[in-house]
Amino acid sequence: MSCCIKFRLVMYLCVFAVISSFPVSSCAEESETLVEHEAGVYYTIQKGDTLWELSRRFLDSPWQWPDMWSENSQIANPHRVYPGDRIRLFQRKDVARRVDTDLDKEVVEEKEPLYYFYSSIDKIGFIKKEPVTPMGTIFEVKDDKEMISKGDLVYIRTIEDTSFIPGNKFTVYRALEPLRDRRTNSYIGVQHYLTGIVEITKIEPEFAVARVVQSFRSIEINDLLIPYVKRSPKIILTESKKELAGKIIEAEEHASIIGDDTVAFINKGNKDGVKPGQRYSIFYREKKRLDPKTKGDVYLTPVDFGTLLVLHAEETTSTVLITSAEKSIYPGADIHLP
Repeated sequence: MSCCIKFRLVMYLCVFAVISSFPVSSCAEESETLVEHEAGVYYTIQKGDTLWELSRRFLDSPWQWPDMWSENSQIANPHRVYPGDRIRLFQRKDVARRVDTDLDKEVVEEKEPLYYFYSSIDKIGFIKKEPVTPMGTIFEVKDDKEMISKGDLVYIRTIEDTSFIPGNKFTVYRALEPLRDRRTNSYIGVQHYLTGIVEITKIEPEFAVARVVQSFRSIEINDLLIPYVKRSPKIILTESKKELAGKIIEAEEHASIIGDDTVAFINKGNKDGVKPGQRYSIFYREKKRLDPKTKGDVYLTPVDFGTLLVLHAEETTSTVLITSAEKSIYPGADIHLP
């Protein structure tokens, strides 16, 4: 691997050093409770792996294995790691290679790619130019509850002759007011704000009954339904789009100040080459006058002060996670490939 590529890969992972400190389960299949708030960059142990070898691969020195062990308290014995266990990493993984002496040639062993684990992936919303077509809407809740939450029964009115089937799940959302560029006032799109997940339990002649199985936020009467599609919490890290320049549109919760671990939206999407797993820097650049006697101003060198990870991409916008912020971020902040 060339020095340039290796440098890029190493820099790629530095962004994700700020990750959650919640413990990692040593079981291959963690329960939903254990990973509810878990996030970070992980590697899945393969047959034959040792902390010595993984330290050499990821930390450039096998003698750094005690540091790797200390960052993974779920490993009781550093000399015994098992296939399927997950360890938290801080450097981009390369492809492991071995030399087959019998064939006198190099054989490449593909391993599971590095990923960022984001357990709340099902609750993140998105922005579309045109709002999606809903399949139903909540028109009532059992017992006339003011706060609809997990376990409650809700009544669904179908839209455009939609057919519901017991057992089917739907994502509950509401379409917010159209978003416009704060500077140019140009139309951006409609934010789809996800509030929960329901499962159809019974079909009546004029409506359907559903139980709330997850409540991300307060579910309300008149919230809409679209088919639920489970998204993987493993965001595979991938190469970012070169020369991309964009802006942060808005925080998902419309906070005026955006900080670490905040979900937000950017004004670039699939058509711009943006994909989940890419990372970009948030920057500012000052404008100064070279000569007080003239009116000519110049922009100084950009200064990076934050990073983000793309979680979901639509055609013209993307949903991102702010992974680090050295100072407050505001809607309209510039982003680019560092």
